[in-house]
Amino acid sequence: MTMIPKVILNTDLNEGFCFGCGQNNPIGMKLRFNRDGETIRTEFTPDKMHQGWPGLLHGGILYCLLDETMSNMAYATGNTCVTASIEIRQRQPVEVEVPLVITARITRHRKKVIETAGKVTLKDGTVIAEATAKQFIAENQTELGDKVKETRRHV
Repeated sequence: MTMIPKVILNTDLNEGFCFGCGQNNPIGMKLRFNRDGETIRTEFTPDKMHQGWPGLLHGGILYCLLDETMSNMAYATGNTCVTASIEIRQRQPVEVEVPLVITARITRHRKKVIETAGKVTLKDGTVIAEATAKQFIAENQTELGDKVKETRRHV
């Protein structure tokens, strides 16, 4: 595995309005990421506004937690990335108002794609969900914008 260079985490490219990590988004999750060796880590305690079925965390929020953490792991390599694909396996439902730990690591770093793995656990280590993702590496912001436009044309 390649060493991950140190970069500044929690850098919000959109004036603090990223839904996952933006500290200025009034409805965002305000995640803060920390490096732990080759892993990135954050914690989040969902509240009732994050539920699907009464009392249970909405699957889309679980997806967002994993996507945001794996994306930030790829971003920590110094690359601007966007999620190209993601696969999630939820192992068990989780109640709202229960603290969660979300971690991610790089499993493969290629020229145009960074592959990541992530998981959501309870504080005691019980696995709630696991995921893998591929992050497309953009050479610059213009390329990233062009890829988004290209994707929209095919939808």
